[in-house]
Amino acid sequence: MSDDARFGLLFTPFRLGPVTAPNRFYQVPHCSGMGHERPHTLAAMRGVKAEGGWGIVNTEYCTIHPSSDDAPYPIQTLWDDEDIKQHRLMTEAVHAHGSLAGVELFLGGQRMANLGSRLPPMGIESMPILTGDPLQTKALDRQDIADIRRWHIDAAKRAVTAGFDIVYVYACHHYLLHSFLNGHENARRDEYGGSALNRVRLVRELLEAVKDTVGHKCAVALRWASNAAHAEEQDEWFEMTQSLSGLPDLWDVTVNDYSLEMGPSRFVKEGALEEQVATIRRLVSGGVVTVGRYTSPESMLRLVKSGIADFVGAARPSIADPFLPNKIKEGRFDDVRECIGCNICYAHNSHGVPIRCTQNPTMGEEFRNNWHPEIITRDAPADRVLIVGAGPAGLEAARVLAARGYDVALAEKAREAGGRVNLESKLPGLTEWARVRDWRLTQLAKMANVELFLESEMNADDVLDFGAAHVICATGSAWRLDGRGRTSHLPVLAPHPDILAPEDVMRGVVPKGPVAVYDDDGFYLAPAIADKLRQAGCEVHYVSSAGIVNPWGSYTGDQAATHAHIVAQRIHCHFNRSLLSFAPGRLELGGIYGGEAMTLAVATLVPVTSRQPNTDLFDALSTRAEGLKTLMRIGDAEAPGLIAHAVYAGHRCGKLLGQGKSGTAIRRDRGAGTVLAAAE
Repeated sequence: MSDDARFGLLFTPFRLGPVTAPNRFYQVPHCSGMGHERPHTLAAMRGVKAEGGWGIVNTEYCTIHPSSDDAPYPIQTLWDDEDIKQHRLMTEAVHAHGSLAGVELFLGGQRMANLGSRLPPMGIESMPILTGDPLQTKALDRQDIADIRRWHIDAAKRAVTAGFDIVYVYACHHYLLHSFLNGHENARRDEYGGSALNRVRLVRELLEAVKDTVGHKCAVALRWASNAAHAEEQDEWFEMTQSLSGLPDLWDVTVNDYSLEMGPSRFVKEGALEEQVATIRRLVSGGVVTVGRYTSPESMLRLVKSGIADFVGAARPSIADPFLPNKIKEGRFDDVRECIGCNICYAHNSHGVPIRCTQNPTMGEEFRNNWHPEIITRDAPADRVLIVGAGPAGLEAARVLAARGYDVALAEKAREAGGRVNLESKLPGLTEWARVRDWRLTQLAKMANVELFLESEMNADDVLDFGAAHVICATGSAWRLDGRGRTSHLPVLAPHPDILAPEDVMRGVVPKGPVAVYDDDGFYLAPAIADKLRQAGCEVHYVSSAGIVNPWGSYTGDQAATHAHIVAQRIHCHFNRSLLSFAPGRLELGGIYGGEAMTLAVATLVPVTSRQPNTDLFDALSTRAEGLKTLMRIGDAEAPGLIAHAVYAGHRCGKLLGQGKSGTAIRRDRGAGTVLAAAE
């Protein structure tokens, strides 16, 4: 029970059909970029969450037939009995810590291209698939519907054999079953189309079939949206919802819109689904779980105590801190590593690679590098380490090295630690990103073998006089002012006082007259800077080498929201443009795809193109490093990237320092039946 009695409710068991959840912490099904291709990697990641106190740990969307193949994404599969052994790795890892394991049976319909299996995708009727591939679905006939029922039964049996305790029917997010529910898509004229009760018939039949097959051993869950796909169908949606009441042991209630369900913190705050979920709760019987990127223990308690849900559902918070439940139970609230809502986890699954996390650099590395989010072996010799730069890389390196037992000094030239996090977290909507800095400073403050020196700029003589055995340069990077970037590898802009660096704007400089923000970076920073300048009252032109605002945001799930926000702010947009020249009052732009050049009458230019690593200190030390055991640079000082890259670099440095390892060898996941050798 929690040291703080207020949270005791979160640690009470809850009965779900034939199984009992040990507590109210529920890791909902979420993608991992691991799937059937990396079963050991996935099992280790899910197992760590069970170790951390998540009472129910689900795997991800699990296709039950080759006609639902999401290649090249490495999804989970239950196509045949050969899939059972890979799932056993996961269920055994979860059961080892007393948690329940769940699996989400899935058919993708119009959202699948079947690029791997090459079977025709299935849909209500023959329509273009939603992946953008030049292909249409096969219209389902009555035999296909009978097959869908049989596939669910067979997959449920395999799930039981694999050791799962909860089996899902998945009926939302515009996948195949949701197409039956959606009146705008379902034009069938048989008993599976027409009225609301006809459209929900297949979901009912699948719930009944799965429950008849495995309900004596497993809880049966339904992943269900709280809202209809179209507002005019909301009453029918409630009718369909009520008609299923009493069938599922658990309702996993969400919304159809991913941009709301898992929207980045810039646009969607904690608990955004509660009002809609509360409406569904009043219509149904059975347990209820929902998500809301809950990071506050008080918010979690309120959710359950209010009766809106019986479980605190989480994907991203369980990624940022797999030990969140245990920390609440033990009253270690300031040790909770809170999700910042950046969606870097989702972005890398969208790339088809294992997820990672800005806050938790061990995410996805539990098997590959044998990294644990909480356990760091105290193995350091009696050496002193000097880290220059207290940005995200330096802070994380200091934390890990101190935990290993090194005597760590952390020098920062600015008045406060945090580096780029201090600047970027002041941009509109990005306040929660400051948690990257704050959590690490909190941990460092508890360590007696770390000293933090602020307002301490160091040159090579200062470093050598300090006498540390190991020197780590985490000196960051600076945005270029010459226009070099993806579009032009050569300098484009001559130096000029009316060319401002992104850092200037983030520090509060407000230029006079119209300003252009040129985006050759393609992610969040340029739109956020344009937003900040607009909020300061400037006339702002957003100019991009791409054809949309924030193109990389398609991976993090906020491209459309960012683009819509820029338009709503009445920021002038100019796409597919290259920089030619700038003088006050005249910005010359070329066309990426040809066409005429254009001129913008702006007084100031803010280029967001590329960054130059700050390596002066490292370069100066490189010729005088004879007395040092280690001289290295990490994070943006080595290779500028995301904050997530910097944190990972700091963690990797902390783990490898003094180990005599290059860090380039990794443990490879070669499938469920393979015995693997340890990495270097």
